[in-house]
Amino acid sequence: MALTPNSPNADNSMQALKQYGSYIVTAILLALAAYFGWTYWQNNHARVDTVAADRYADIQRLNEEVSLAAQNPDLEAEAQASLAESRTQLNKDIDALVNTHGQSVYAWQALMIKARQQVDSDDFAAASETFKKALAIDLGDPGLEAITRLRYATTLLAAGDAKAALTEANNDMPSSFEASQQELLGDIYLAQDNKDSAIKSYNNAWELLRNRKETRAVLALKMESLGIVPEPIEEQTGLIQESTATTQPLVIEDSTEDATGAGA
Repeated sequence: MALTPNSPNADNSMQALKQYGSYIVTAILLALAAYFGWTYWQNNHARVDTVAADRYADIQRLNEEVSLAAQNPDLEAEAQASLAESRTQLNKDIDALVNTHGQSVYAWQALMIKARQQVDSDDFAAASETFKKALAIDLGDPGLEAITRLRYATTLLAAGDAKAALTEANNDMPSSFEASQQELLGDIYLAQDNKDSAIKSYNNAWELLRNRKETRAVLALKMESLGIVPEPIEEQTGLIQESTATTQPLVIEDSTEDATGAGA
């Protein structure tokens, strides 16, 4: 039955609207706000990720140009000036990305590039600060955190701060990083003239590598320099070895032999 302006039901409806109208409107507005807020977050989040990815791609291209030019030992004065400008621009681009997308994996990768450039210039103090910034990014990935912490500790050691390096290297890490962690601890103890602890850590690292059937020539040389003859490790062969070789760039595992390098 249709309601007429003078019907009792119409009066009751108008009275109900007056009494509860504000609550109904508020509920509708909250529902709309939640919907549009969620839609905005989705669209904006996707846009931000796309922007960060594009900016990182530009940084990666510029880094490749800088790295390639730096390999030429016979650069003329004009080329050297151009290289210096490119390095300055690279750092500016990285800083801009970190300032605007500081909690993204792209910021982490960009900081790895910056640290690598600093290490290549033997500026270990600056590289340590860069790794420290990267370590502050919460990516929710223990592997990436371990890589960053190992590299941070290594640059601290290279910068002469063995005590701080030891503190960082002693943090808990995933089992796949324990060999690298023990090798780095050996390096730190050796820098502190603690030969016994260095030998113990190197032996621990070698034993962990043995369980993985993996050898590290540099670690073997370190052990031999301390009078230790590491027992040979029989490496994996056949299909397993081939599979490991083809997938190696994708494995989230670090080595102290390349701990200061930013494999981003």
